[in-house]
Amino acid sequence: MTVAPIRLAAALALTVGIAMASPVAAQSPFSPAAYVNENIISEFEVTQRQRMLEVFRAPDASREAALSDLVDERLQLREAARRSLTVTEPELIEGQEEFAGRADLSREAFIAELQGAGVDPATFADFVRAGIAWRKVVAQQFGPSQIQVSEQDVARATSAPPEPGLRVLVNEIILPANTPQRAQQAQALAPRISSINSFDAFAAAAREYSATPSRERGGAIDWLEISELPPQIGQLILSLSPGEVTQPIPLPNALAFFQLRQIGEIAARSGPTTLEYAALYLPGGRTQATLARAAQIAASVDTCEGLETVGQVQRDTLPVAQIPQDVALELAKLDPGEISTGLTRADSETLVVLMLCNRSYRPADADEPDLGRVRNALINQRASERANTYLAELRANASIRYE
Repeated sequence: MTVAPIRLAAALALTVGIAMASPVAAQSPFSPAAYVNENIISEFEVTQRQRMLEVFRAPDASREAALSDLVDERLQLREAARRSLTVTEPELIEGQEEFAGRADLSREAFIAELQGAGVDPATFADFVRAGIAWRKVVAQQFGPSQIQVSEQDVARATSAPPEPGLRVLVNEIILPANTPQRAQQAQALAPRISSINSFDAFAAAAREYSATPSRERGGAIDWLEISELPPQIGQLILSLSPGEVTQPIPLPNALAFFQLRQIGEIAARSGPTTLEYAALYLPGGRTQATLARAAQIAASVDTCEGLETVGQVQRDTLPVAQIPQDVALELAKLDPGEISTGLTRADSETLVVLMLCNRSYRPADADEPDLGRVRNALINQRASERANTYLAELRANASIRYE
């Protein structure tokens, strides 16, 4: 019997290391491939580890990745020994059983399959032993008592987005229409802009007519996730082919046009259900002095609480569908803590300093989250991040020589 590669691939539990400079292959399989603090890694170990990664269908099954893994594991085992942490035989067997179970096999059957593919059982045992030893180091060094998770961290995590979905690269032109004269001018320009079918022509029109800061870049804006755009605008953009331009989209006191540059496909996700945002209104509109003041504010604060220390702020938390389209469009361009100065009010006499506070992706009818589970997940995530940093420090401080 042969285990399907996809089943063995599902069993891969440890992330393969970053590729390193390729050492010169040795003549004998038992000659040194590398020294880690005078501890030898043999060519046999490297070829065996590489073969095991190939059987696991690891993303990188190169010789360099195999050697990098082995270097890390030598460092992990040495650190465990320094802390008097050992892996007992029952722990090793249990770890092998748990690993084999991911391929729906017993420990014995899994080892037999590896042997049939040319992998020595000791290679698998060493791999599992290092993983168990390192988990003990991480638990001792970065246990729950060593990691602080605030209530605010937990609250953010409960409203965090699921995996992202479609995103688009677009160019924009926003024509001001806040007075009868400007509205008439915008309507007159609309057919010409909507008929543009080249990127250069759209960029030139954006530089000449658009009223937003993106005009300096020919209307180009960064990736926007469709789920975060107002639904009507997102649907119009997705109906375009690259280079095509939407018909004019009415916004409060403006007409908007979007040219599609590229659509990116990423894992499906649901959009945010509510947005929390803050707006500070500065008299003077888009005058040089007011824009300079807004830039100063943007450089000095990075939270909505900080924005509230600057002046009187209007702060709202609303379902996406209830947010004015021009505000929703600006918020779609922002990460939490970022500021937009693309909007004005009061016939362009007031500049809007708009900041996104938070996006919530929790459905309104969702059950209350298990806050304890969320907290534990955050602790585990931070422990993993610190463990990776710690391992990088061990590697930087080690004596590593390649043959």
